[in-house]
Amino acid sequence: MSDVKTLTDATFDAELAANPALIVDFWAPWCGPCRMVGPVIEEIAEEHEGKVAVGKLNVDENPGVASKFGIMSIPTIILFKDGQASKKVIGARSKADLEREFELV
Repeated sequence: MSDVKTLTDATFDAELAANPALIVDFWAPWCGPCRMVGPVIEEIAEEHEGKVAVGKLNVDENPGVASKFGIMSIPTIILFKDGQASKKVIGARSKADLEREFELV
């Protein structure tokens, strides 16, 4: 079972500090493309467990973190390395595209 963490404004900084590599899916329940990306994010979490942590942050419920990172469109997926935003992907993408973009393959 994959370990996709549910991130919030309150827990985000702690998760960022605890994980040298963290992929965060910024999403909302009403967003169709976000629902398409959800299973892809779960697959990445499962297949790359131990290499990268994966979390999801609902931008409607947690506007603070979304605002901090300038999230204007969803889904937006960001790879954080050592606490810093390293790569950003906007829009629904395939698993292969995300793995390539985030250098997981």
